[in-house]
Amino acid sequence: MLLRSTLIYAPAILLTRISALLLLVIVTRLIDQTEYGLLTLVVTVGEMTDIAVTNWLRIALLRLGGKGDVSRGSLILAGRVLLASTALALIVSVVASALIVPERWVEFSIAVGSYLIAGAVGRFALTVLQMQQRHSVYSMLEFLRAVLQLALPIGAIVLFQDSFLTVSLGTSLGVLIAGIMAGIMASRRVVAGPPRFTQREFFALGVPLIIMALVGFGLNSAERLFLKVYYDAGAVAIFAAAYALARQPIDMVANAINMGAFPEVVSRFDEEGSAASGRLLSQLMALMIRLCLPVAAMLVALSSDITQLLLPSAYHGRVGLLFPIIAFSVLCGNLTSFVYGTVVHAHKRPWLLIIATSFGSVATIALSVLLIPPMAEVGAALALAGGSLVGFVACVVISERLTPVPVPWRDIGVSVVISFTTGLAARLASALLGDVPAVFSLVVGGVAGAVVFFGLTWLFHPTATMQFVGKLRARLRTA
Repeated sequence: MLLRSTLIYAPAILLTRISALLLLVIVTRLIDQTEYGLLTLVVTVGEMTDIAVTNWLRIALLRLGGKGDVSRGSLILAGRVLLASTALALIVSVVASALIVPERWVEFSIAVGSYLIAGAVGRFALTVLQMQQRHSVYSMLEFLRAVLQLALPIGAIVLFQDSFLTVSLGTSLGVLIAGIMAGIMASRRVVAGPPRFTQREFFALGVPLIIMALVGFGLNSAERLFLKVYYDAGAVAIFAAAYALARQPIDMVANAINMGAFPEVVSRFDEEGSAASGRLLSQLMALMIRLCLPVAAMLVALSSDITQLLLPSAYHGRVGLLFPIIAFSVLCGNLTSFVYGTVVHAHKRPWLLIIATSFGSVATIALSVLLIPPMAEVGAALALAGGSLVGFVACVVISERLTPVPVPWRDIGVSVVISFTTGLAARLASALLGDVPAVFSLVVGGVAGAVVFFGLTWLFHPTATMQFVGKLRARLRTA
């Protein structure tokens, strides 16, 4: 089941991540470091505000609205809440813009506001498609969004001014167009009927998520804001570029697994009980580590080649040092959210996540104050890693009191061996080529690592490997 859902959502996740990476490669060459740093701050403030006031709607709808037939009453109730929360988010974003970028707060607030409006429309429509189990339509619209988010910002730079505002507005327009189309397609399958939940139930689940997001500001965004305060937008650009390159491939795999797994886990919890969902989450953990850890190992092994190929010379040197630290942070964050955080959501007690997130946020903020002034971008990465680890440990302790998740120690041990060998093979193959263009060493290292990974995976997990190949062939035939 987990492999099937991963393959269903993988194309959509893959395309959006590739689009984001291509945009990073192109935009860093078309606008200077300061403008790119401001662009990343737009995303930071936009995501921080969006998570606090609109992202919780996705979790609440998936948890309370059911799957299959989605009633019009449920969507009307959720839509009203979305409208009010987005209006609140716009007000908050203007205040945040004036505090974070006072020298250009008008442009910054316009960019963040556009980001929030487009994101609210797109997120709501795609959530309805996910509830309706319309996986192919979901993937198609994510593909459209990926194309638009790449083409429109580049076109805007060519036609208009090469500033962060131009790029941000182009990206938001792409999200808005895809979101409107998703909303039209989702509306055709909405059934008449009253809400499946009351407004009180909706807010009972949502308010703790909002508080958790606000508390989680330190864990998710503090290091970039401290970099802006202690240094400048150029330092933010360097950290953000490294974060995007080290995060996107790992997140791509983890999100593809989780997109189908989350509804299945909460459904298993409701229908078969806590123990059954715990066993499924154990399988989810094993699969996530089995696929994500080798990706992280290859990113670290080939970080120098990746940086030289994808980023301008102004970013070289310091970015490669950040890869292993950021990869560790991303792995901790994915396990926290997609495994142990899911336990709390299944029990409908999201307020418990506030505690775990608080520990992580406090740790990140404290470490940022201590490490960023003397160590700049490396200090920001270490602060993020420390906060992610503290939040992970706190979430494990809390979730284990609700539903113990059996830790697949054997699978983890095997994954560590496979990942180390994969990374070593990639590094050695790249180094053997010597002084050649980065694209050649990256391709050779990547191929060597992939061959070792698939070979060792087949050796240690022959049944799972054959099942994966069979499902992949079936998916390709139906595509």
